[in-house]
Formats: sequence, structure tokens, C-alpha cells
Amino acid sequence: MEEVPPEVAKYGAARAGSDTGKRGVLVLKLAGDPAAGRTVVKEQYSQVPLFAQKPMYLEESLPSMAYMYVISPSGGVLQGDTYSIDVSLDNGALAHLTTQGATRIYKMEKGFATQQVDITVNDGCYLEYMPDQIIPYAGSRFYQKTSLRVGEGATVVYSEIISPGRAASGELFEYDICYLKIQGSDCQGRLKFADSVVLEPKTTDIKAAGAMEQDVVASVYVVASARLVPELNRLANAALADMKIRGGSSIMPHGCGIAARMLGDYAGDLQQAAGKVAEITRKLVLGAPFTKMRKG
Repeated sequence: MEEVPPEVAKYGAARAGSDTGKRGVLVLKLAGDPAAGRTVVKEQYSQVPLFAQKPMYLEESLPSMAYMYVISPSGGVLQGDTYSIDVSLDNGALAHLTTQGATRIYKMEKGFATQQVDITVNDGCYLEYMPDQIIPYAGSRFYQKTSLRVGEGATVVYSEIISPGRAASGELFEYDICYLKIQGSDCQGRLKFADSVVLEPKTTDIKAAGAMEQDVVASVYVVASARLVPELNRLANAALADMKIRGGSSIMPHGCGIAARMLGDYAGDLQQAAGKVAEITRKLVLGAPFTKMRKG
């Protein structure tokens, strides 16, 4: 991971990778297998507390699409933890990745935790990477850096949802910082877009007018073929206008895709909205319906 932003680094000595935290690693390489008629795992390496379950094939309309859960048995992200997730798709692979549940960021006495997500979707491949919400507990500090590398004719749907904390316990916006950074490029490394969400509720009134105003924020980024982007943007805005959230979509630089920012009172509402963007994208790109993963 590149140098941590100063807003996070100021919390001091217990850096990611220190002896106070765990280093979780997941490397997952998926590829289309013409003989099997489906997307298969070509390579997988994991280091606790990260691993991925074996692929499932749930879609009658897309029998080659692999559905997979990224799992952390530790129950949450702790002080000094550093997670690294590296996912790549090749040879026409189609996949939907999600988590088994919310990512919980626990209280930290010092330092912070980080997660690096590197996603490479090569020419002609299709990926939906849609984890459940991040829940930052009181006193937590979290930095996530996501890099998308997307090839010619490839498509990526990537979503992030941030809850205000343990709402059921009355714990709202009591974390120190939640900093999510994303950038997208082509497979030659040419930058196409960059964006950040930086929430510091103890130093900024993030519920003020013109800021969040509601409790939960979500972002959905879709990188797709330029010829599809105008219609994708139109359909996404029309769909979001009819949902129980506030938000909208805009076309990203270089016409490389769309970005949708959404606000709501409940994470479930924003998960439905993100799923709607994925549904629209899959229908437009693959001509197939979208089915959400079942979670117990």
C-alpha cells in the first residue's frame, strides 16, 4: 500500500503490519474455462483472517458466472490489522463477489487498520464486487485503498456502504475516521478516475446541510464500455429516483463509466439501491437478470 494519508497516519505508532495486528491476505485468480463451460478458480492463496469459499453457480441465465464469498472468521478488523485482497479475472470470466456479512471495525487505543483491494478485470471479463456495509465502531480508525484495473470491453461494478456505527446500541458517528479511496485505470496503468470518501465525525459535522444529512452513505462505481455509459447513466438515475434513498449517478472522466453516490437511513435500503445499479448494468452488458446472494 502507498503511504497512508496524514489524516490517518496522525494516529501513530501502531501502524498496519505492526505486531499488534494481523496480516490477512487473499489472492484470487479466476478464469473462464471453455471445457467446463464456467468460470473457475485458477489460483487461490489465503492467510488468516481472510479466505474465500469455493465458487457456486446460481444463475440459470448465466451458468458460467461464479458466485463467491470473501470471509473473515475473526469477526472484525482490529487495531493494527492490515488486509490485502487481490482479485483478477481473465479469459472471459464472469463473477460476483461479496462478503459473508458486514465488515466491523473495532475500537483502537492507538494506531489504525488498513485494507488494500486490488482488482484486475482483463479484456472481455465481467465482475460485480459488492461487499456488505462497513460498520466503524466508536474509537475506530480505518483506511481502505481500492485500485481497479479494467481492460478493453471489460465491466466492473464496485460498491461501498458505510454505516454510522452500532445503531442498535445508540452508537452513531463515534468513530475517529473512516477513509475510503478508490482509483480506476486501464490495464496499461493509465489513470481514468479517482475518488475519496473521508468521514471524521468528531472534527466535522457530517450530518450538516450539504454534507451527509442522513446516517448511511454508499458509492457505486461502474466501469464499462464507453458506448454503454450514457444509457447506463440514464437508467441508473431513473431507477434511483424511485427508491427510498437520496442519490444520483454521473458519468466519470473519460466516459469510462458512472459513479453513483447515495444517502439513506438504513444500510438495507442502500444495498437494494446498489443492487439495482448492478441489475441495470448486468442487463445492459450481459442481457441477463441479477440475483442477490443469499445470506443467513
